[in-house]
Amino acid sequence: MSLGNFRQRWRRVLAIAACSSTLSWAQQPPIAPVRPSAQVLVRPYLPASVPPIRLLNSTHLHDLIRAGMLYLSAQDAIVLALENNIDIEVSRYDPLLAQWQLERAQAGGLLPGVPSGASQAGSVASGQGIAGSQAAAGVVPTGGNAGTGNAGNATISQIGPVTQNLDPSIQEVSTFTHRTTPQYNVTQSITPILISDTKVYNGSYQQGFLSGGALTVSYSDHYLNENAPTDVLNPSVAPNLSISFQQSLLRGFGIAVNSRTITVAKMSLGTSDLNFRTQVTNVIAQVLSVYYALVANSEDLKAKQSALDQAQALYKNNQRQVELGAMTPLDVTTAEAQMASASMDLVDSQASFDQQELQLKNLISRTGVADPELARARVVPTDRIEIPPREEFPPVQSLIQTALANRSDLAAQKANEKAQEISALGTRNGILPNSQVFGGTSQAGLAGVPRTITLEGRRLTADPYFVGGIGTALEQVFRRDFPTERIGAFIAAQVHNRQAQADFGIDQLQLRQTQLEDQKNLNQVGVDISNSIIGLQQARIRYEAAVKSRELDQQLLDAEQKKLSLGASTPYNVIVQQRDRAAAESAVISALVSYSNARIALDQTLGTILGTYHISIANTVRGQAAGPAPVSGPQQP
Repeated sequence: MSLGNFRQRWRRVLAIAACSSTLSWAQQPPIAPVRPSAQVLVRPYLPASVPPIRLLNSTHLHDLIRAGMLYLSAQDAIVLALENNIDIEVSRYDPLLAQWQLERAQAGGLLPGVPSGASQAGSVASGQGIAGSQAAAGVVPTGGNAGTGNAGNATISQIGPVTQNLDPSIQEVSTFTHRTTPQYNVTQSITPILISDTKVYNGSYQQGFLSGGALTVSYSDHYLNENAPTDVLNPSVAPNLSISFQQSLLRGFGIAVNSRTITVAKMSLGTSDLNFRTQVTNVIAQVLSVYYALVANSEDLKAKQSALDQAQALYKNNQRQVELGAMTPLDVTTAEAQMASASMDLVDSQASFDQQELQLKNLISRTGVADPELARARVVPTDRIEIPPREEFPPVQSLIQTALANRSDLAAQKANEKAQEISALGTRNGILPNSQVFGGTSQAGLAGVPRTITLEGRRLTADPYFVGGIGTALEQVFRRDFPTERIGAFIAAQVHNRQAQADFGIDQLQLRQTQLEDQKNLNQVGVDISNSIIGLQQARIRYEAAVKSRELDQQLLDAEQKKLSLGASTPYNVIVQQRDRAAAESAVISALVSYSNARIALDQTLGTILGTYHISIANTVRGQAAGPAPVSGPQQP
């Protein structure tokens, strides 16, 4: 079979493996949270369903195991890592987290405070009934708390550079109270014990804006029924409708300041994709390093086995020579010592191979050796480390531009620097004094059932204007019969303002440190590229020298064995040459590993490792296989 036909068949095999991996992964459940499916009014209050973690390996992994052997190419190892590596699986959650963090930022800052039920227990409107009249007159009995309408509408406001709550908030609180209050002054109530039943309904709509302002629309309704003989409206209702606003003028003013969290969250969404790309790059580089180290260990294992076979052959030959009287027993002992040394080297090589095999299994599997079939399988690497006849590199400046265009970690650090600059708008704005303008309007109504009473010989009854029910009271509200309007402003300035100044100074100094660190990392790119090229060139020279030394040592060993067969040499000299030949073979393998690591490091430094091995980030996010593999191992940039 020609080399071209072999390559075409190998590409087809890899393409079929990639397709089968994609189909197998399609059976895996998704990891993205699923929003609830319900009616629009109910949906916001149902939690999303977050699928459990995926701990099953793709079927592609077991498809590659045949007769207890896991036949694995470099591209197979990469595909399995993309499907099963736990570090990559953890990184798949980062874009999902960034999406939810963006949604959280778009909702704004802290939620408004919710009034407690106790704050409006038994509360009545100003002027409503005995308690309302006393409150309006500033007379509050010590025997109890009549309450006020304002207490039921309390909110926690946000001022300054903290973003307002941008999601509309609707609140409704209903309180039903039966109250018995002793009256120390019965002039108004004409009863020593005032018994009242109240029903209080409070509703509000609150909305914050990126400008730094907020709007509140509130409606309250107080129902009162009491036993006071002097109450000419009993029972009565007192609705109230109010609209209020506040707007920051200095600190916390402006869309840029209040939307900075949203802007940073949007940038983090893009940064999470870059970080995922970086994680994939790092895992691929790790997988390739371990895979080619396993390839080298496999070659070293063969070399150690060959050295042991030669030592055993020499030992047996010396034994025969001793039996024939051509050698002394000391020569057998020397050969036996060499055989023991070669056997120990083989054991060490096997242990190193087992360790690399275990590490590779852990990288390409979610279960590691907990999977019995995978634990028993022996990894058989099908690729070899190939060194091209020659290499030509573009100028270093061109390679630097390639790295700047492809390195996701460099792009992420620039995005983080930009996000830090945007976040600094908050501490810059926080230096300003706190100033706000606020205002509002409210309309009140009052109506009830009229009663006629006799007081000091006079007959008193309710004004006909207030006779009626809730409809009458609401007509008064919408006619604005009893309006209240207010507008105001305030300013608060810190003397010295050291805290805000310090916060801004710290923020800016940290930003400068980040900028310097980013520049240092950019400068390091050129150094890393140069070092990688130098390391690659040195590895090539070492490899060529090691290959030449191995050839010479093999020739010396062959010559020494011929001399021994002719009686012109000693077993010790042959043993020395065997040791030199084994050391030369180890040097060749070591040079191959150095070259492979330097090649991988250069691809990683240039940011081209994904392109070299045809990795699609979009497919990797979904856990699908990559595209077709390159023909051989590491390639030139």
